[in-house]
Amino acid sequence: MTTARLTVDPHFAVGRIDRRVFGGFVEHLGRHVYDGIYEPGHETADAEGFRSDVIDLVKELGVSTIRYPGGNFVSGFRWEDSVGPREARPRRLDLAWHSTETNEVGLHEFQGWLDKVGSDLMLAVNLGTRGTLEALDLLEYTNIAGGTALSQQRIDNGRTDAFGVKMWCLGNEMDGPWQLGHRSADDYGKIASQTAKAMRQLDPSVELVVCGSSSAHMPTFGEWERVVLTHAYDDVDYISCHAYYEERDGDLDSFLASAVDMDHFIDSVVATADHVKAVNGSSKSIDISFDEWNVWYIERFHGVDKIEGLDNWPVAPRLLEDVYSVADAVVFGNLMISLLKHADRVTSASLAQLVNVIAPIMTEPGGIAWRQTTFFPFSITSRLAQGEALELKLDAPTYSTKAYGEVPLVDAVATHDAETGRSAVFLVNRSQTEALTVTVDISGLGEVSVLESHTLSDDDVYAKNTLEQPERVAPHANESIAIDGGELTITLPPVSWTAVSLG
Repeated sequence: MTTARLTVDPHFAVGRIDRRVFGGFVEHLGRHVYDGIYEPGHETADAEGFRSDVIDLVKELGVSTIRYPGGNFVSGFRWEDSVGPREARPRRLDLAWHSTETNEVGLHEFQGWLDKVGSDLMLAVNLGTRGTLEALDLLEYTNIAGGTALSQQRIDNGRTDAFGVKMWCLGNEMDGPWQLGHRSADDYGKIASQTAKAMRQLDPSVELVVCGSSSAHMPTFGEWERVVLTHAYDDVDYISCHAYYEERDGDLDSFLASAVDMDHFIDSVVATADHVKAVNGSSKSIDISFDEWNVWYIERFHGVDKIEGLDNWPVAPRLLEDVYSVADAVVFGNLMISLLKHADRVTSASLAQLVNVIAPIMTEPGGIAWRQTTFFPFSITSRLAQGEALELKLDAPTYSTKAYGEVPLVDAVATHDAETGRSAVFLVNRSQTEALTVTVDISGLGEVSVLESHTLSDDDVYAKNTLEQPERVAPHANESIAIDGGELTITLPPVSWTAVSLG
């Protein structure tokens, strides 16, 4: 049996884990909002029309900050459409997803839903088809207590207290030619800087995210970050990263190593940001908001789901409803490992998305809600990863991939919370054929025992949870764990994700 070794020592901390790294993303796209979180006729619907079964699952998932309302959707969005009496709200064409937006669920309703699930609002402003003035109007509407026309409008619309939104995205994927209002890095950097300065004049406490590249594989990647930050470095707190992964051409070996690409992406953006910092002679560092990440079979969308036609603008169509396998969940869990390994600079992240649309939670209109395979790595990691992320000393065999060359068969991260004395180790086995025994030196943690363990694996790596079999896949306790002295040993099945809690 193949073996690997790693050392967990709380003296070697990468950085404190910001709870915002366990964020989510809700976009007005497909059945995410309508027939997803909101279905007034459903038997579990509450007085506001939100499905309580979905609320329970989102709470179990453990999401912190939720980015809203997009996404590509935001670049054509007029926020004023989403407030005021529902019967007076206009129906609008959403060019991003070729759909009709009814605006039945708007800013106030969504904040009410966030209050139910216990998450914070992260708002994106439209810098695609709108600009600085509209961003200021939205900020005044949400964050000024009273005494102005827009704050009074909010009060008249039923919310006396200000929303108090802290995190704001300055547009979305403005490097992408698909984006309404797509701009060059130079033009976007200028409007982002102008808008950021204006927003801070109104509310100096806001935390602002400037658009980075929508993918590390964009032809402008790297140079986009440099130019944008050259304009906006002193005005913002974060630069965004977006990344999606899928198995291509049956190359499961490369797909299982997707986190290698995420690691490189993060390191490259950090290097570029720090270059601008040095050139500017700045004393502050820009952090990363990895505010879109997931497994997404985007080729299916372009090949099958894409909606077209001048007179074809459906309401809440079935779009991007990927059904995830065990292999997808293992990659997903590995991506979470990558985010934690960069806890010193990745201090905000948003899983894209939450319900029905490339989501860990699925619903059927009038029917059940269920957990996809990807639900489990997120919910367990969000619950167990506390305190600081630790730098591990990992010694593992490698295997060859077409996309990334030689990569380790095992990837891992550990966390430690000095206040509670609890630690956690998260591991993946990328081998398709071999179980791996991992020996973990935990002597630096003192006397500890296993509090809980969870392994997600299956003899069929393409097994999925579906409407017909909603509980086909679930994590199980790992019975192989043993502690002898200062060493923990554990066997990882092929294509598996594992979490161990120690205390």
